[in-house]
Amino acid sequence: MARKKNGKKSSEALALVAARFKILSEPLRLQILQELEAGEQSVGALTAAVGATQPNVSKHLKMLQDAGIVARKQEGNTAYYSIADESVLAMCDLVCGNLKEKFSERSAMFG
Repeated sequence: MARKKNGKKSSEALALVAARFKILSEPLRLQILQELEAGEQSVGALTAAVGATQPNVSKHLKMLQDAGIVARKQEGNTAYYSIADESVLAMCDLVCGNLKEKFSERSAMFG
């Protein structure tokens, strides 16, 4: 598959890209996104699904929200989160597919 070239990016643009990757560099945030891929969920449901504490999950959700990756909706005392930027899921799928391919190539060397 040929890669489409978009030209050189400014240092400001590259800083924004690096910030996006930094947000996605935490495994717990990736777990949260994986859970939200199925649809909107409450903080309590996400906490149970990822096996972390509520304050920790809330902290990571806030970071994801500030980055525009997830959206928050308040209903009474319950906050619900959903994916706001679907491109993040596509990027994760691309990386996961690439890693799967690399690891299958390596395992063939040992087979």
